[in-house]
Amino acid sequence: MIIMETKKQNQQPKSRRPSPSNNLFKNKALKLIAVILSLLVVVACFNISDSRLSHRFKDNILSLKKANRSIQLSALATGAIQVEFLQESEAQLTSFAIKDDLKNLPAQFKLTDSSYQFSSGKLRAVIDKVDLSIAFYRENQLLTIQKQNWLLRQSEQSQQANSSKAKLSKANFSKVEFSLDKDEKIMGGGQRVLGMDRRGHRLPLYNRAHYGYTTESNQMYYSLPLVISDRKYSILFDNTASGFLDIGKTKADQLVFEAESGRKAYIVFADDSYPKLINQYVNVTGTQPMPPRWAFGNFSSRFGYKNQQQVISTIEQFIQDDMPVDAIILDLYWFGNDIKGFMGNLAWDKQAFPDPEKMISDLKSKGVKTILVTEPFILSTSTRWDEAVTEKILMKDQQGQPKRFDFYFGNTGLIDIFDDKAKEWFSGIYSGLTQQGVAGVWGDLGEPEVHPDDGVHFVSGMQQSYDAKTLHNAYGHQWAKMVYQNLITDRPDRRPFVMMRSGFAGTQRYGMIPWTGDVSRSWGGLKPQVELTLQMGMQGLAYTHSDLGGFAGGESFDKELYIRWLQYGVFQPVFRPHAQDNIAPEPIFHDQQTKDIIREYLKLRYSMLPYIYSMAYQNSRTGLPLMRPVMFSDTDNPFAFDIKDRYFWGDSLLVAPVVDAGVTGAQVELPDGVWFDFWSDIKYQGNQIANIPTSLETIPVMVKAGAFIPMIDPINNTSEYSSQKLNLHYYYDETLEKSQYQMYEDDGITPNNIENNHYELLDFIATNKNNQLVIELNRTATGYQSMPSQRQINLIIHGVSRAPNNVQFGGERLESTDYSYDDTKQQLRVDFLWDHQLTEVIVKL
Repeated sequence: MIIMETKKQNQQPKSRRPSPSNNLFKNKALKLIAVILSLLVVVACFNISDSRLSHRFKDNILSLKKANRSIQLSALATGAIQVEFLQESEAQLTSFAIKDDLKNLPAQFKLTDSSYQFSSGKLRAVIDKVDLSIAFYRENQLLTIQKQNWLLRQSEQSQQANSSKAKLSKANFSKVEFSLDKDEKIMGGGQRVLGMDRRGHRLPLYNRAHYGYTTESNQMYYSLPLVISDRKYSILFDNTASGFLDIGKTKADQLVFEAESGRKAYIVFADDSYPKLINQYVNVTGTQPMPPRWAFGNFSSRFGYKNQQQVISTIEQFIQDDMPVDAIILDLYWFGNDIKGFMGNLAWDKQAFPDPEKMISDLKSKGVKTILVTEPFILSTSTRWDEAVTEKILMKDQQGQPKRFDFYFGNTGLIDIFDDKAKEWFSGIYSGLTQQGVAGVWGDLGEPEVHPDDGVHFVSGMQQSYDAKTLHNAYGHQWAKMVYQNLITDRPDRRPFVMMRSGFAGTQRYGMIPWTGDVSRSWGGLKPQVELTLQMGMQGLAYTHSDLGGFAGGESFDKELYIRWLQYGVFQPVFRPHAQDNIAPEPIFHDQQTKDIIREYLKLRYSMLPYIYSMAYQNSRTGLPLMRPVMFSDTDNPFAFDIKDRYFWGDSLLVAPVVDAGVTGAQVELPDGVWFDFWSDIKYQGNQIANIPTSLETIPVMVKAGAFIPMIDPINNTSEYSSQKLNLHYYYDETLEKSQYQMYEDDGITPNNIENNHYELLDFIATNKNNQLVIELNRTATGYQSMPSQRQINLIIHGVSRAPNNVQFGGERLESTDYSYDDTKQQLRVDFLWDHQLTEVIVKL
């Protein structure tokens, strides 16, 4: 019948014309269709068939709901708003980024004719009632707009996993778009070598090893779905799945996060400075706990020590060469005599290490800690394979059986770190090593380096299974969490040491110390290390560091490269030379000149421990990184955002590593103020490019006028550490009226000293007026058990152009024999015993 009717319509006379009334009807119909289609687009963007939109503001949470889907806004910090997209029929995967004990903060809600407005502190979200776009403002400044098309398609999929009653769940494809201003600069995305401004790049969000990288890398060991704008806001896409971060690559004015599955949520952070912005971020994702003080010492490390005698003789050589050392790291030979075939044994190879407990004890008596590498892979050739299968602690395949696959080290399975049963088994291994005296954990290959997409993980907290892609970027995070909590449980009186190379947003709260992976042993490998650490520090991971000297390759020893890399290492968070052992990574195995230069830098590193340790305190309190971009202080420089070849080491030092061969001088652009050459005390005016001479013994290090640098005399390792005698350096300039500094001290060992108020703060304030310099000293905070009752202070004042008329301490004039002035160095030294009461040193010039 339909065919016949159509045929009849086609047989209408060809001469028939539509009347004017028909044209009018058609135009109205087309307009109506257009309106209907536009409405359908809006509905489709929200992916909800019901057109009714309801809102609810209760318990400081704003919910906008249509049918069985909703948008939910909550305030996680004074400058942090979380946006979640929820569906009643779909369980939202737990956030790995947000710290466990975080509670929503009070928020304000306002309803207008055109919008819903949700505010927390200075940050405000304005939701358009028509298209549900969300504009974010810091006070009245528009930062960015999240567009409406979050859910592009619905693809629910489930199937029964044979290994569990829980269903394998693959969540909807997730995508969210934000606007970018024309000249806006963006950093972030985790580890990349692309320059400080990552705009114009499309970045894979998938942790993946990049062996032997040099001056460019689009994908590395630690990706992060986080961006930081030069408008001083940041966005975290709270999703652990495989995806992409498109920063104006596809569309120049759009920032796009996308993932194949996983959590549908993001968090916007905002404040009025970079340090405050980082603080907002760590208030939500967690601050880094204080590392043990020994973590800032020198590590002996290589790939790898093959037997017990080699370990012992290496440390003996450090002692013989008068080089400080605090720890030795054993790579995979501790559990097998070859690179391949033994991973997963997780027990000492007694032929190579016949008495590991005695070895560990003997090293400890010398003040040297032992750290072991572990990996999450259990090879089918290892001694623990049958146990791993029987205990059902491995990632499963689609049929619920242990997932087996091949990679460089052999045929293997992967420990299911999300399953409580697997975590309990793995924790038992670590507990046994801790009982033997092992002081720290090095977790390697934790991306995981190979992670088949069709693998299945069981998440005990949700009693549900997820495919490997959904959880890939959370694997290292969960591993670090397990190790950290296990170490705290086994040794509650000691701070954990956890070094790993992959994780997720917030992994810093589990004490993770990341490194930049298997970098090429070349000048090209050295060049990007400042950029990598600065970027990661801005993203909450302040202890990111490099394998000093480079790891991969190298046909012969490049003396100059090696020295330059280790010189830079003194001014990075962790000092750890490490490499393939075809060329020795330890300085003790090189020529005399190399040893002599590195020895002085190592001793400088140890002398500066009070300064470095105080930076660690700042980081644990506020998230402030140890290595800081120049833009932190050089706010008037429009190009400061892009600077990747120099950085601030704490508040007071500006460091410009030498990353090219044959350099005898460096042009360093100095920020505002007056600057001293750290090595020569020569003064330079800021706001100019200074020509800084260098030699093989020096790299450009500048000290800002007004700086206090607390130091100690050199020591062999941190077991000898004491700040009872303190060399307090102050850099004086007559144009500077006031400066101040706060030094942090505790026992260097016990966890939670900050939270328990078991520490002291030494406050130093300098004021200068009418040729009179006054340095005020005071001690605050409650203190700790081993705190010195008094200190010997050797105050060294740099930049004093003439001998003083007189010097006073505690209101009394000192005899000329109680202080000394060096006209050549232009330094004044005042030595005194301080009982920690509020007191002053007055220098009349």
